[in-house]
Amino acid sequence: MIFITAKFRVLPEHADAWPEITGEFTRATRAEPGCLWFEWSRSVDDPTEYVVTEAFRDDEAGAAHVGSDHFRTACEALPRHLAKTPRIVNVTVPQDDWSRLGEMAVPQES
Repeated sequence: MIFITAKFRVLPEHADAWPEITGEFTRATRAEPGCLWFEWSRSVDDPTEYVVTEAFRDDEAGAAHVGSDHFRTACEALPRHLAKTPRIVNVTVPQDDWSRLGEMAVPQES
């Protein structure tokens, strides 16, 4: 799978509205057949920083995402809400879901 994490530094005046600003893009991305997940989190240390964690089934799914209308629209619309260019980590990993963190295993979990 292709695993991506990107950090978005949002302008302070847009930070609280970021989930709504990205809502249509988020919903469209999650609906893509090759999208395994697409999840936003807000930093507990910096309220203007959001992190997206996303995964796509394979290179074909990643290419379909980048080639989609909603991705192109987001590339045009979102930068005006940002304070900095987003930073990204993009890797291909030989798995298709989250692994368990064995060092913090919950004994009663099935």
